[in-house]
Amino acid sequence: MVAADDGTWSLDIPTLFIVPTWIHRHCSLQSVGGIDPAPQPFEMYGWQLRITANLYRVKPTAELGQLSTAFHYRRVQAVAPQKSGKGPWAASIVAAEGVGPVLFNGWARGGERYRCTDHRCGCGWVYEYEAGEPMGRPWNKPLIQITATSEDQTDNTYRPLQEMIRNGPLSEIMRVGEQFIRLPNDGRIDVVTASAQSRLGNPITFAAQDETGIWTDGNGMTNVATTQRRGLAGMAGRSLEQSNAWDPTENSVAQKTAETKVRDVYRYHRLPPKDLEYAKKPERQKIHAAVYQGSHHVDLDSIEGEAAELMEKEPAEAERFYGNRITAGMGTWMVQDRWDSRLALEEVPDGTTIALGFDGSDVDDWTGLRAETLDGYQFTPTYGPDNRPCIWDPEDWDGQVPRLEVDTAVDELFERFNVVRMYGDPPYWTSELAAWQARHGEKRVTEWQTYRVAQMHAACEQLLTDVTKKDTTFRHDGCETTSIHVRNARKAARPAKRYVLRKATHVQKIDLAVISVLAHEAACDAIAAGLNKPKKKSRVIVL
Repeated sequence: MVAADDGTWSLDIPTLFIVPTWIHRHCSLQSVGGIDPAPQPFEMYGWQLRITANLYRVKPTAELGQLSTAFHYRRVQAVAPQKSGKGPWAASIVAAEGVGPVLFNGWARGGERYRCTDHRCGCGWVYEYEAGEPMGRPWNKPLIQITATSEDQTDNTYRPLQEMIRNGPLSEIMRVGEQFIRLPNDGRIDVVTASAQSRLGNPITFAAQDETGIWTDGNGMTNVATTQRRGLAGMAGRSLEQSNAWDPTENSVAQKTAETKVRDVYRYHRLPPKDLEYAKKPERQKIHAAVYQGSHHVDLDSIEGEAAELMEKEPAEAERFYGNRITAGMGTWMVQDRWDSRLALEEVPDGTTIALGFDGSDVDDWTGLRAETLDGYQFTPTYGPDNRPCIWDPEDWDGQVPRLEVDTAVDELFERFNVVRMYGDPPYWTSELAAWQARHGEKRVTEWQTYRVAQMHAACEQLLTDVTKKDTTFRHDGCETTSIHVRNARKAARPAKRYVLRKATHVQKIDLAVISVLAHEAACDAIAAGLNKPKKKSRVIVL
């Protein structure tokens, strides 16, 4: 998974700076609560400008004539809290994609000018490029879709877009209707929902996808997203997702975008400090101040009132909407932020005493190893000449876990470290565990069945307690795959108020979470057996 921009990435990048400048000149909105009733030029907040700069970031190797391939990112995702200003900003981007200079038009030598009069706009605006700056031009025939689960949802973008057009010079070249906007050369901006199947297969140059955190298989919106991307690919177009934080149990389009491994998708998601608890009002107010930073129209007291009321019945929803955190509802095993807050990168030298956890699969779930030092540092070890992490996704290995790779990794870890305990779940790997016991000793390699309810419940509770308790010494390496698997894990109820871990959905893996439980259990048992104490030196008495 590629990390999301948290608002700290450098903006020293080649980009179409003309686009936000064009938007400020051509798009105006009337303030909802302001004293002046006259429409004001739309001026982007800092976080909106940051995303816009990355949306129009140009590759240094871009050549004249390229469309989507001239840009660093094929699509963009913006995750921001409720009422922070996503809708009007997305509307301004759609307006620019309709008639503005959003395509790469070569590199400026200095002194070149973009004139609105050359593009059917009579406002008289002129933009002069600096030497080395990427230049922009409009689409010849833009075909744009504003998409959401319902027409009411599309209004978040479509209504401010209509107002921007009516309030300024765009009204000369864009014709506003209830369901679509007519553009030059038979171009269009359409409003589309899952029910508008006839329009979904159309080729398009841009898609503005609203609230993708609730786009799921169940409501048909996953198919909408993939269909639109096919239409964009055919036209060398691009897309913009915007969303609140999502429930990770629903496997939404937003979640899939956030977790993709490809590097031509830009994600913006500003998270609050991980050690703040949303349930505590003083800390919740600090969370709101962090995630709404820069959205100057927001009254944080009003946000607190809404959040406090929602906390009474839907605390997870309140934290997603207003705290901008990815939070699951009932059944969550461990809050991801609490796990992530234990990040503390450390070097673990060869020869260190460690415990190992192992869980294996064959063709579906993942196989992996986690290690833990006996002073509480857990990490994903590496192996081989390329220092590959000890995580094996069958999809990366022609559909089946590479058992020889796993076997090699286990032997290497026993050679490099002083492994005093290894707990492995035996299904599918009974033969391999027996071989490891033969090579490394039955006292060090132990079968540990995760289907035993009492033992698994106790082990899960032990790790949960040691991660979340005050002044804990537990810390970890920040492995992103493990963090996602921890977040995906749910409690499956068992008799006597016990539980084991289950997946939120079939595709949301939890294997590294289970392995972390086993590694921690092995480490705790090693400590209880006194294996963390240095061996006493033997003495020879000569008579």
